[in-house]
Order: sequence, then C-alpha cells, then structure tokens
Amino acid sequence: MGTIQVDTPTQILDVAERLVQERGFNGFSYADVAKELGVTKAALHYHFPGKAELGEALIERYARRFAEALDAVNERDIDAADKLRAYAQLYAQVFSDDRMCLCGMLAADYATLPDPMRERVVRFFDDNEVWLSHVLDEGRKDGTLHFQGRPKSVARTIVGGLEGAMLVARPYGDIDRFRQAASLLIDGLAVE
Repeated sequence: MGTIQVDTPTQILDVAERLVQERGFNGFSYADVAKELGVTKAALHYHFPGKAELGEALIERYARRFAEALDAVNERDIDAADKLRAYAQLYAQVFSDDRMCLCGMLAADYATLPDPMRERVVRFFDDNEVWLSHVLDEGRKDGTLHFQGRPKSVARTIVGGLEGAMLVARPYGDIDRFRQAASLLIDGLAVE
C-alpha cells in the first residue's frame, strides 16, 4: 500500500494553520513554516507570495471546513438543542488538540491584519451567527429552545461565549473548564 502524497500548498497551510492556532498570526513567520517543512522560504513564496495571501487561504480553508461540519450537523436527525451542542463540540474538538479557533486567534490580531483578512474573519463569524440564528429560530418554533430576544442576539452570545470560554480555558489547559462553560451556555437554552 503506497503513501498518500500531500501537495506542498496543503502542507504549508497545515503547518501555518497549526502555528496560528497555537501562537497567533503575528507569532509565526515564513521561516518557521519553511524550517518545519524542510523547504526554503522561496518555496513558500512561490505558493503564497506573502503572508497576507497565506492568511487569506488559511481563513478560506478553515471557513469551508467549518461550513461543511455545520452542514453535517444539519443532516443529522437531531433537535435544535442537540445541534447547538454539536456546534459547541466543534470548538471542543479544536481545543482538545491544544489549539484555538483559527478565526478567534485571528480576531485577537485583528488590528494588525491586512484588510482582506479582516473582512474574511468578520465573514466567518457572521456566517456562524446566521447558522446559529436559523437553529435558534427552529428551536423556538418547535419548542425545544427557550430564550429572550432575537435569535441573532443569542447567536452572537453563543459565538462570543464559546470563543471566550476557549480563551479562558487555554492557560489552564483544561477542556473540562471549556465544556462546563459551553454546557451552561447551551443547556440554559434547552427546554427540558
């Protein structure tokens, strides 16, 4: 059985994604990626002319994978509360790998990001809020969720709460700390 060859751009994105999730966008350089892959910086520049282009590609790939995960949640035969729990589990999976949400890390570096990256980070959070708003609306209509206010406001609270829970749990290296915060956030909406 032969080994699967991963193309160079994918390898670059894999390493850069991990570095951003561990250190932030300003916490790594092309030299770090080149060293880890055993290639020259020129090879990186061939595929991604600058760090901004690399950052945009990272966000696009991450957002696409996250959207695919949300589509998979939608395809499951579960109620709105369980969809919210599955959403929180996506964050928990990232955290369990000693990483942070890529766009959460980029949001921390927001002031120093190039404009196209800034716009894409905002779009990632907006897309998540739209998905959550639909789930919240569905749950309110079918009686499985109860909350005050508009679904969009609650969706923003969920995104902010989960991102914040990851951030605060990180120095403790304690996924249970994250899970407890996520559970309080989500289970407080579920109608028992």
